[in-house]
Amino acid sequence: MSSSLGLSLEIVNYLAEVNPPEHPVLARCRAETAAMGGVAIMQISAEQGAFMALIARMIGARRAFEVGVFTGYSALTVALAMKDVNPSSARLLACDVNEEWTSRARDYWREAGVDGIIDLNLAPAIETLDRRLQAGEAGSYDFGFIDADKTGYDSYYERGLQLLRPGGVMLFDNMLWSGAVADSGNQAPDTVALRALALKAKADPRVHAAMTSIGDGLLLAIKR
Repeated sequence: MSSSLGLSLEIVNYLAEVNPPEHPVLARCRAETAAMGGVAIMQISAEQGAFMALIARMIGARRAFEVGVFTGYSALTVALAMKDVNPSSARLLACDVNEEWTSRARDYWREAGVDGIIDLNLAPAIETLDRRLQAGEAGSYDFGFIDADKTGYDSYYERGLQLLRPGGVMLFDNMLWSGAVADSGNQAPDTVALRALALKAKADPRVHAAMTSIGDGLLLAIKR
């Protein structure tokens, strides 16, 4: 979501004033994506990007994975933070299936100088994550961000937990689904899947979890 759910334009503008300025390539990515029409709703907000970058810095993230790249904003903001903290060892695994949108992402990454640390895999994300697990990468990732098909969230959650190290952080986007999750009468598959994941994370002894209203709802899960 291009701005956090329920925030007025005045508040959005205020947040832009008091948050650190966007990297110029991030700003261009966000502006050009906004001009793409209806699909631009898949873009995360600037304040969400700033929050994600801060989390990556806080935990000193060296390795990250992302499921759902779109035009590359979220991967770029995390990669920039990781490169700043760990310039020689930062690596980000990016998973998507859309070549058209990710070609835009590649251009932004190249312009910002992080294309060398982002490994884009154009294949179903479950296949990519399973390959990494089979290659012995369990427990080696610090940070994960999931913003893809909602009915697949549970599968991404389980793979992500295996990939994360203890203390690693995983974030799930769109967990409020424009408020639909609060409507018990809404039984659409995506809505049901999001509700189920929220309840699962709350009760899961493998994680510490919390839901925030940043963006369209962001679920944070720290692996115990």
